[in-house]
Amino acid sequence: MLPLVYMIRHGQTDWNVEERLQGQADTDLNAQGRAEADRNGRLLAELVPYPASFDFVASPLRRTCETMRLVRAAMKLPEEGFRTDPRLLEVHFGDWQGWTYEELEAAKPGSTLARSRDKWGFAPPGAEAESYAMLAARVASWLEEVRQPTICVTHGGVIRVALHLVAGLPSADAVALPIPQDRVLRIRKGDCEWL
Repeated sequence: MLPLVYMIRHGQTDWNVEERLQGQADTDLNAQGRAEADRNGRLLAELVPYPASFDFVASPLRRTCETMRLVRAAMKLPEEGFRTDPRLLEVHFGDWQGWTYEELEAAKPGSTLARSRDKWGFAPPGAEAESYAMLAARVASWLEEVRQPTICVTHGGVIRVALHLVAGLPSADAVALPIPQDRVLRIRKGDCEWL
């Protein structure tokens, strides 16, 4: 059984505000995002009295690593005491990264229709693009290797997939979920709860 896991989405970026598809583009937190990371770290400081028993892992992108550093600082831990894992990277949006849906539709009307019909199975154009189904294989591989209590900073897509894999949420429901940046998801004995 999966040990206790706390999952956090990285704090807000300017691209989040603009509703740009970030995917694996390497963006930075904004002021609100740094405040969200601090808030989540203070909450975890209350929830985790003995952090030495926890593994701390993040996606390798700047926004997730900065979030983890701020979380650890709020927990009164050395900021760099974590590792990264590329399996926790956000779903890759291929050629769509950096665009808004509005911009994509203006440039090529109807181009986003296939994704709206099957968000789980659709991969955007581009050699590195992924579907949520492809992301699920990456995330499942990571989950299978979790052996100790863990604090994980990752992305909205990864958390959606984790909710599908761990809690059994249907894929169509999981991909439609809004994932907050100012809360912590606790996964414990197969139950998932936002704190």
